[in-house]
Amino acid sequence: MKSRFHLAYHVTDLQKARSFYRDILGCSEGRSTDTWVDFDFFGHQISLHLGEPFKSSNTGKVGEHMVPMPHLGVILEQKDWQELADRLEASNLDFVLKPQTRFKGEPGEQSTMFFMDPSGNPIEVKGFKNLDSVYDT
Repeated sequence: MKSRFHLAYHVTDLQKARSFYRDILGCSEGRSTDTWVDFDFFGHQISLHLGEPFKSSNTGKVGEHMVPMPHLGVILEQKDWQELADRLEASNLDFVLKPQTRFKGEPGEQSTMFFMDPSGNPIEVKGFKNLDSVYDT
């Protein structure tokens, strides 16, 4: 079964959100009104609505680093992940967890990075050489 997820969450400024998701992340903008905007978030639909962003705290552990929970994310093929990581680094984005590879040479080897959108919503992007290995242990 193929499916796409839909996630709606709050942002504090639609113009800053548009600039970040469209211009920095490279997401295509969809429908919008004065109070919300949709984006194609790497093949999935997110709806950003004006309001108070969800609360998060650094309670997730990735290696030796504490990362924000809850967070949203996406899994990309390694080539696409690297292109995005390079673009984000070139934009001088302030990372919560800089782009890095975990479990090198092991089942489930993956690249990851964490960052916040302009409203403080935490995002994780993972990269896998083979998307069929996402659940390998």
